[in-house]
Amino acid sequence: MNFTETQEQQDLRAAVAALGARYGFSYANARARRHEPLRELWQEAGKLGYIGVNLPEEYGGGGGGMTELAIVQEELTAAGCGLLMLVVSPAICGTVIARFGTEEQKRRWLPGIADGSRIMAFGITEPEAGSNSHRITTTARRDGDDWLLSGGKVFISGVDEADQVLIVARTEDTRTGKLKPVLFAVPTDAPGFEYRPIEMDIVMPERQFTLFFNDVRLPSDALIGEEDAALGQLFAGLNPERIMASATAVGMGRYALDKAVAYATTRSVFRGAPIATHQGVSHPLAQVKIELELARLMMQKAAGLYDAGDDMGAAEAANMAKYAAAEASIRSLDQAIQTHGGNGLAAEYGLASLLAAARVVRIAPVSREMVLNFVAQFSLGMPKSY
Repeated sequence: MNFTETQEQQDLRAAVAALGARYGFSYANARARRHEPLRELWQEAGKLGYIGVNLPEEYGGGGGGMTELAIVQEELTAAGCGLLMLVVSPAICGTVIARFGTEEQKRRWLPGIADGSRIMAFGITEPEAGSNSHRITTTARRDGDDWLLSGGKVFISGVDEADQVLIVARTEDTRTGKLKPVLFAVPTDAPGFEYRPIEMDIVMPERQFTLFFNDVRLPSDALIGEEDAALGQLFAGLNPERIMASATAVGMGRYALDKAVAYATTRSVFRGAPIATHQGVSHPLAQVKIELELARLMMQKAAGLYDAGDDMGAAEAANMAKYAAAEASIRSLDQAIQTHGGNGLAAEYGLASLLAAARVVRIAPVSREMVLNFVAQFSLGMPKSY
């Protein structure tokens, strides 16, 4: 596996970095404090082909893979204006539809997802299920040729921005009587579908929602992929989600580190020399740099394995990358704030408000503890602990 980026990938990274620099943290932070999505950035990124860079060319995408989409997210986040819906719409939903949707479904949804004119949210989390997807109770039952969807979801991102939500539900297997997971594309304006915002203490442009489904009627073609193969289809979208979460965390860590280095090399307190000359300041930042680079390498490995079609290898690497990136990002934000002293808590410096956002990646899209469970069981061959 070659971790040297191609010229095309380097050009993509430079172009996205330039786009991010034109918007930056001030733009994103002002919108976040008003709970407004970054529409202008989203629309421009879509027109430039960055949102759908991972999707097939025949459906309006860039023909790249998760490697390229992770570059887009990392660079935008490193500029202080990451797009959470990149994790959801093209990475999860676009990937699932591209791999498992019917030809009609691909032509209906992928071009809009690719250019950003349509956004698809993703709903799996439920109040009583937590990290246990086997306890999902949102169910779909047949009613003639249609489906009726009932249940609810919680902590679903960007529903107010979306046209559709890709919902993980369960149906009864007619042969065994057991419930099995299925995926449905649900219009956000469907009768019987209600969503309410959740008040959060995190400063982010995208809002979180609780969803309610009260016998939402869906046509037969709302079912994505095969009715009997949804578990595999589901994980085909969750590995990209972990890769993109890693890209977000690495980018956020880079943003904080850049701020800390700039401050440390210009701030003078003792001897007329910048505080960066003190090892108590420079060494922790050097450690952060190393940890971020290691996390990025694992993210690149995960993306490379996924793009090569190695789903099992990608699952292990994506979980490890997400773990490493989350820890490195939190450490970077914390050390950047410490480097700034009291200024690290001032709104002018744009750091303190990101600490909670960095902390999110330790919890979502999969918790730190569940990553460790995965590694213990599948990487080390130890007994299942949950």
